Amino acid sequence: MAEIINMPKLGFDMAEGVLIQWSKQEGDTVKKGDVLADIETDKVTVEIESTVAGTILRLLVNEGDVVPVTAPIAIVGEPGEDVELPVAGDNESVDVDAPITKSAPETPSQTQDKPAPLMSVGTAQQERSVKASPLAKKVARDKNVDLANIVGTGPGGRIVRRDVEAAVASAKASVSPSTFTAISHEDKIVPLTKLRQAIGRRLTEVNQEVPQFFVTHEYKMEAVMEMRTQVNSILPEGEKLSVNDFVVKAVALTLREFPNLNATLADDKVIQHGAVNVGNAVAVEGGLLTVVCKNADQKSLRQISLDVKTMAAQVRAGKIRPEDIEGSTFSISNLGMYDVEHFVAIINPPETAILALGSAKEVPVVEDGEIKAGWRMKATISVDHRISDGAEAAQFMQALARVLENPLLLVV
Repeated sequence: MAEIINMPKLGFDMAEGVLIQWSKQEGDTVKKGDVLADIETDKVTVEIESTVAGTILRLLVNEGDVVPVTAPIAIVGEPGEDVELPVAGDNESVDVDAPITKSAPETPSQTQDKPAPLMSVGTAQQERSVKASPLAKKVARDKNVDLANIVGTGPGGRIVRRDVEAAVASAKASVSPSTFTAISHEDKIVPLTKLRQAIGRRLTEVNQEVPQFFVTHEYKMEAVMEMRTQVNSILPEGEKLSVNDFVVKAVALTLREFPNLNATLADDKVIQHGAVNVGNAVAVEGGLLTVVCKNADQKSLRQISLDVKTMAAQVRAGKIRPEDIEGSTFSISNLGMYDVEHFVAIINPPETAILALGSAKEVPVVEDGEIKAGWRMKATISVDHRISDGAEAAQFMQALARVLENPLLLVV
């Protein structure tokens, strides 16, 4: 039986995506899991995989089209198979068994019985005439680079990301010092990226609709720093543990005691999640994305570290699997690597809490009436007041301290 492949919904706030490039063509045979196309959302470029095996009977959208989520984009089945595709606003159907040919221009009466045409991206027509990878096209749009002026070094002369970046670097290098003196100090208008627009919409909604409160705690980190040093001494390069890895595991174990903070609000109900999926905010060009370490309470420190590193590298490269950025039940935002002591993070809806981490620093501390050096880290939890209260948040932060100050609990 023929199956319809729809535009996936990657995140609760995604409304549409741009189909950048088809990886398969009509008549091609596909297996379950084969990549069908690259799509670009407000957040990232991802690959759509086929959910069924068969032959591609029809591609329903063109490269460069803006496609609403859940809209049909392709049909997979057996050669010669009939399938009925519902048409918006009508009871008729599309017979995909018809010969696969270029359609003739439609008359006004024909278009009335078909779905409203999908929007076309402004530069899509130009981009389709240039042989370039989807990521190269994305970088070119972000950097305002004309692909027609670039010579590709990829397979068959295809333009790849490094070609675009080389062109940008070359353009910057060609500007001499004397050129800068001639540049006026006029205002520069920089359009917001789709990602920045999405972040703006989401955070505005949160500040308007979610009553947040904040609790800060300072953690003793000597035991974590000592264990990290010992473990990293035997791990190969590229697999060293970070302080963040210890915090992810500690948070996941602690959340088991506080189901209200591992939850989402649905109308007048609180959904306390069975899985503990910890989101990690990752800085990317023009904004940030959250990669999700699934079932973090059940994973080893080493596995958590590998998962987060791998997903962070993929998202910074502009490619990631949809499941890697979906399904978080609690989030962590860590600015410690930027020497930040303390900050407050905004809740990532529909979650109920997020933890903001500062740097782990060696500072003067007073213990037993004496001043000595000690490792300290400040963290602040932001909580949805509709679901929890200050006392519960404070108890969570205390319970988290017990785990971080006794890190053997993370490995037993």
